[in-house]
Amino acid sequence: MRDQVTLTRRVSFSSGHRYWIASLGEEQNRALFGKWASPFSHGHNYVLDVSVVGSVDRSTGMVINIKALDAVLQANVVADLDQKSINDQVPEFSDKAPSLENLLLYLAARIARSLPPQTKLLALRLEESPLLYGEWENGKLTLTRSYEFAASHRLNSPDLTPEQNVELYGKCNNPAGHGHNYVLEVTVQGSPDPKTGMMLPIDEMDHMVEKLVIDRYDHRHLNVDLDEYKNVPATSEVVAQHIFEALDGKLPAKLKRIRLQETARNVFEVSAPE
Repeated sequence: MRDQVTLTRRVSFSSGHRYWIASLGEEQNRALFGKWASPFSHGHNYVLDVSVVGSVDRSTGMVINIKALDAVLQANVVADLDQKSINDQVPEFSDKAPSLENLLLYLAARIARSLPPQTKLLALRLEESPLLYGEWENGKLTLTRSYEFAASHRLNSPDLTPEQNVELYGKCNNPAGHGHNYVLEVTVQGSPDPKTGMMLPIDEMDHMVEKLVIDRYDHRHLNVDLDEYKNVPATSEVVAQHIFEALDGKLPAKLKRIRLQETARNVFEVSAPE
């Protein structure tokens, strides 16, 4: 029986924050934060997943008592951030941008030092909105942005006979094709800029993903409209590979992975080599 077990606990909090450095002028703030620059706060309903790892205590059968973990999260997350204006009420952020990246680093330090010695903080996942979340794991940060596009495709291999294609792909070999509402997650890895607190400008990432993927794929028949799928099976595995290759090296931060959700039951992932 494995000795180490990971436990993940979820907690939520609602906070306001703003991207604006009071000591800088409007022009400088807008240069740093783009369309998100504002001297006025806006709010989010944050969702935080906290993963801890440790040995199972033979007496209790637990890695950590859930009540004890909840007490740590209540003291270091909820009491500290819930219903607060982060820039104004959390001293750490009086002169530091409360970005997802900086919040993850802040929370990781607070939670790690408050856990009992037999339990280690393994990872954090902080969701700012359904379209944006960040992750911390062993000191490394990633940021994930979600996009959507609708496209149709036909599963058909030029290396197989018509009969073999029907046998392999079934109804997905329909000559007219079929469609999906795809959800694309793009994850980048890096360190936050000391001034902005962000590892990359989100609007620049959005621009490149929309230009290289969304504008090309949305409301297209992949086999018919895109040359790269005319002579290969347009499976979601192949589509995911092509999307990763299209974005790799084109974003203002290192591409870590992409996830392509074809349906609620099918998700495909391509990751950069470690």
